[in-house]
Amino acid sequence: MSIVLYWHPMSSATPIAYALAELGIPHERVKIDIRPGEQHTPQFRALNPNGKVPTLTVNGAPLFEALAIHLWLGHTYGVARGLWPQPGTPQALQALSWSTWAYVSYCALLPRLEVSDGSEPATPDTERAQVLDSLSTLLAVLDGHLQAAPWMLGQDYSLVDLVVSAVIGYSAHLGAPVAAHSRVQAWLERVQARPAMQIDA
Repeated sequence: MSIVLYWHPMSSATPIAYALAELGIPHERVKIDIRPGEQHTPQFRALNPNGKVPTLTVNGAPLFEALAIHLWLGHTYGVARGLWPQPGTPQALQALSWSTWAYVSYCALLPRLEVSDGSEPATPDTERAQVLDSLSTLLAVLDGHLQAAPWMLGQDYSLVDLVVSAVIGYSAHLGAPVAAHSRVQAWLERVQARPAMQIDA
């Protein structure tokens, strides 16, 4: 199977690069320089009409949206490698639930934490405080989940840990109160210490 990852360093494509490394999947990487706008060329938009990275091609067929790519990798490669639960199991339902929670419920709050580049007003302090409070509530949910076991699906690391930590780690960079939730912080550090997370991505 021919897999090509279209990516840019230190972008939302980085967790996909980590997942490919974690799974040990041979693939080609094509850098899309998003600074001058290479993602908006007709050639790239033919693969991803949104003009964004990450984009994956599988035998030439495009797959876009980071969560969709993570789920495809988990289902296609992760089960055999013990990094994704078997279909039809309770753990498989948890994998879908927590992965979507991270990219939808949690991630929806993050745009208002991003630092203004001058093109738009910075987030007002009162609104930022409200967003931080909402994030803290969600982090408390995750902290409670991690009370039962060290990893998202139990006693063993899985790609679900990578998927969820990608969003949580980014939010910490933006100022989310991750460190205030001790189990979440300790879990995040364990995930980020894995060898696959040390590659140049």
